[in-house]
Amino acid sequence: MSSTPRVLIILFAALAAAFSASAGATGKTQKSKSTQATANTAAAKKAAGSRGKKAQASRGQKVSIHARNVVIAAPVVIPVADPRAVSHDAAGIAREFDRWLDGIEASSDISGLAAAIVKDDKVLLERGVGFANWSTREHVSGDTVFRLASLSKAFATAMAGLLVEDGRLHWDTKIAGVLPTFTLNDVTGAQKLTVSDILSHRVGLPHNTYDNLLEQDEPYELLVDRLKEVPLACPVGDCYGYQNIAFSLIGDVTYATTGDFYYHQVEKRIFHPLQMDTATYGRDALEGSKSWARPHRRAGGGWVPFTPNESYYRVAPAAGVNASIRDMEQWLIAQMGGRPNVMSPALLSELHTPLVETTRETRASLWRRGRLNDAKYALGWRIYDYAGETLVFHAGAVQGYRAMIAFLPKYRFGAVMLWNCESGLPAGLMPMLLDRYLGLPEVNWAGIDSATTSDVGGAD
Repeated sequence: MSSTPRVLIILFAALAAAFSASAGATGKTQKSKSTQATANTAAAKKAAGSRGKKAQASRGQKVSIHARNVVIAAPVVIPVADPRAVSHDAAGIAREFDRWLDGIEASSDISGLAAAIVKDDKVLLERGVGFANWSTREHVSGDTVFRLASLSKAFATAMAGLLVEDGRLHWDTKIAGVLPTFTLNDVTGAQKLTVSDILSHRVGLPHNTYDNLLEQDEPYELLVDRLKEVPLACPVGDCYGYQNIAFSLIGDVTYATTGDFYYHQVEKRIFHPLQMDTATYGRDALEGSKSWARPHRRAGGGWVPFTPNESYYRVAPAAGVNASIRDMEQWLIAQMGGRPNVMSPALLSELHTPLVETTRETRASLWRRGRLNDAKYALGWRIYDYAGETLVFHAGAVQGYRAMIAFLPKYRFGAVMLWNCESGLPAGLMPMLLDRYLGLPEVNWAGIDSATTSDVGGAD
């Protein structure tokens, strides 16, 4: 382990000890509290001084992140990003991120990963790490295609937005008016359900309704019809309940309003104009790609590829997209306003406007607890208050694949990561990158955020 993560561990272990001592001191004398606090403060100061010296010495070195057995308490107080501390050297931060990837590449913590960092309309980093196929030692490249899982949802909402701009739909178009046979357990409520409701997970259904049956190979069409059997968790439009099956009704709505298949419309209106040349829908297209990342599972000290699971491809709007990191660079540029000819500023504003509270997201992982003041869902995107700055975010997971995208719209700075195994390690790199760019206190989130989170499961 390099000096920077080691010293960070010392510092935050000291802070965790101080917090634990304070929380457990109820009933003790004031004198014992003061003594313990003094000792902990001294330890923290000593660690902080060491951190400052060692961090400077470690610049330019490879960073190896292997601290997942260490439990570090999240900061008690969420820091506030100071605009004056935001980096003016995004390229330098991208180079540092590249060194973090060097450390990961030297380990066996992942089978393969592709990452990109974008500032404004410029790609600062494009990097493949590890193997698309561990057995054949085929390396991950910029054109290696991965499954996007729930990052697919933003393509569905963008497609809906383009139909709204065409005048074929409205965000408040009633689903029942387009799909007359569709209903819910609350028939009256079903008549009120809108396009905006399904795309922001405000259907009123319990979280992930019938995903378990989808994973057992039940057909999408049957599961959509069976939604009418499920008692609602709240009235339509009143609360958040993450969905994959109900969300995918937008595919049926697209066909009903255009007479064309949903995925054809996305290819024509989004993939092709953005030059996302290797982006596709479906398992056959994935396996037909010139280079594609096999899903992997752990086997001893390495990884073993296996056959991709078909289940979530059946809900294409929710989880059906395949794309390379090079494709996703173009998508990120467009989402940050760099392709107004394809996605207008007005459309982006609609897509990124928060619509419903998702409070439990703020507690879903250590980095979220340490950085998020607020969490909401917009249209296919999570909108976080990240240490006082707006962060547009989504993560996704299907069997053998993980994906994560995030950007700071104010600064037009963002990143994408795609990986072909169920390791949680890369998830911690994203907040580390954001912290470094915003000038926030350094925390080795990649060393501690290895457990599954709310964004890692099913096709979330």
